[in-house]
Amino acid sequence: MSHRRAIALISLASCMVALYLALWKMGYMGALGCGDGRGCEYVQGSRWGWFLRVDVALIGTLGYAAVVLVALIGTSPALEDARWPTQVLMVLIYAALLFTIRLKYAEFVLLKAFCPWCAVSAVAITLDAILVTLDWRRVRGLRSVTAALPHATS
Repeated sequence: MSHRRAIALISLASCMVALYLALWKMGYMGALGCGDGRGCEYVQGSRWGWFLRVDVALIGTLGYAAVVLVALIGTSPALEDARWPTQVLMVLIYAALLFTIRLKYAEFVLLKAFCPWCAVSAVAITLDAILVTLDWRRVRGLRSVTAALPHATS
């Protein structure tokens, strides 16, 4: 399985989790299935569950959907060795990783809580960051190999 396909698969799963949380916040779901105590509902209902008046879960849903779309486009035979899909994925994924670090700090340190659904997203975006870095090494290496090949003359 290619790095981009793995990114698409992981991000699709996280997109579904983020959508579940967003739908819960909109009132379309019952109680969150994540255990007792200071967990999901506490974290989701806190001020950290919003960013610039937009639901963080909705931001995650749209962000993961964008990652899935770019990763799938990048798996097409014509683009599998192109650099631009990886570069776009790097921007999306690294920005999401930084945003996730901010949210995890708020969740653990400030709120002293744990949301298992949020942990799924944190693990997923970390795996995506590793995979996109590996894919960047791959496509960057292709350029080096191509440049080193002697050009055919007629």
